[in-house]
Amino acid sequence: MNSKRVLIITYYWPPSAGSGVQRWLKLAKYLPDFGWEPVIFTPENPDFELQDPSLEKDISSNLEVIKFPIWEPYSIFRKMKGNTQGDPAKILEKKEKSAFDKLSIWMRANLLIPDPRKFWVKPSISFLEEAVKKGHYQAIITTGPPHSMHLIGLGLHQKTGIPWLADFRDPWSTWEFLDTLPMLSWVRKRHRQLEKQVFHSADAITTISPTFQHELQNLAKRKIHLLTNGFDADDFPKDLSDKGLKEKNIEIVYSGVIDAIRNPLPFLNAFKTAFEISSKTVRLRFVGKVSITVEEFVKADSWLASHVEFIGYVSHQRVFEYYQAADILLLILTTTKNAQGNIPGKLFEYMASSKMILGLGDPEGDAANIIKQAQAGMILDPSNEEKIMDVLVNFDPTKERSEGTSIERFARRSLTGELARILDQVLK
Repeated sequence: MNSKRVLIITYYWPPSAGSGVQRWLKLAKYLPDFGWEPVIFTPENPDFELQDPSLEKDISSNLEVIKFPIWEPYSIFRKMKGNTQGDPAKILEKKEKSAFDKLSIWMRANLLIPDPRKFWVKPSISFLEEAVKKGHYQAIITTGPPHSMHLIGLGLHQKTGIPWLADFRDPWSTWEFLDTLPMLSWVRKRHRQLEKQVFHSADAITTISPTFQHELQNLAKRKIHLLTNGFDADDFPKDLSDKGLKEKNIEIVYSGVIDAIRNPLPFLNAFKTAFEISSKTVRLRFVGKVSITVEEFVKADSWLASHVEFIGYVSHQRVFEYYQAADILLLILTTTKNAQGNIPGKLFEYMASSKMILGLGDPEGDAANIIKQAQAGMILDPSNEEKIMDVLVNFDPTKERSEGTSIERFARRSLTGELARILDQVLK
């Protein structure tokens, strides 16, 4: 099969961590099986905090990765602030904000359109234009956020006419993150204008959930392809033992970030009520970055402090050991504007682990519908602590879970086949 070359423009790439990285790392891994040779274009010196070098094992020695320098304004904020906390996105989480903090957030909202990576757009277009014109690539893909990546795709498409697929891992003008910023009305309008240009110019558009798909179709007035995240069977260890991590009658594991828009406190309250006087030995583990507010809440309660463990961030490779040791995998969804379309990437790994999933979030959201179809667990309203407690009290770790619809359609290789079909259609 003759391979066609596709240039994938992404800000996040290993050693950066997170589901946004894994999405295109995995799609690039399997694209050659479907007649497409991926080439990655990514910043040489990106500004991200969480890193996971273990993800680099999925980068084939045959994969061409082009790294191009980027300038981001965070260094200026850090220098002016006099410490390392110069990212306005982090400053947003602070309860008490200084005058400088407020100025930084205002500047982020109104001067950096669409985002702080905007300064990479023009240099990247200039750097890539000649190779695109010479036919080195048959198509390009951009993935956002950051949505500046789409502006690179827009510029290259306008200058060369190369077929272009724009991938939206989150919405743009309706993204809940923008609502947290003190944005002027004309700036919001500018976001919509840029978004409209991308919608009208891209040859194909993909997004990660049915809700986002419907929302983008209403905005763009065109077809949007659904391309969810998924799981890679290659990630699961051949040795499925729990490495001695399971020590209690019931082990509950939450994997991922706990931040301002994910609230575990209702679960913690139900967890304590369900098991405080129980004869069962229980433990709840948070594997990942957890907000200080939650850690302090747990430390203030002696029972919780002795039954809740904060593991901290571990590599993607190691997190499967915690999945294996778990009886229940806890999923805490956002309760914000985009919550219905929020499908965490780890959900698919949770399902592939064949453990019961207990989620807090919108019972009618996209994640809940996937879990129901697979009969992999349940999503409960986070305000219903009594129902959460009832599920925990009656949970039997020895009971086998019934099988629902197959989850093979969420395998990374199957999803990559869908992507290849979209790319093939774009070329016709």
